[in-house]
Amino acid sequence: MKDLLYTIVEQLVEDKSAIEITQDEPNAEGVTIFHLHVATDDMGRVIGKQGRIAKSIRAIMRAGANKYNMKVNVEIE
Repeated sequence: MKDLLYTIVEQLVEDKSAIEITQDEPNAEGVTIFHLHVATDDMGRVIGKQGRIAKSIRAIMRAGANKYNMKVNVEIE
């Protein structure tokens, strides 16, 4: 799942070396949280207008997680 998130974000940003993804252990509800850090200049590209790109990233991650019977959430920081 981490690779999927990296592949998506890599195509959106200019500074690929600034991409950092950390993964938390599943919480009590079984949700795994991915924390995404990108360069300040690339933050707008990842979030998009009115958060549309961020919503799309989260939807793709949830769809991919269903294949492995996982629950995921992506936090963009």
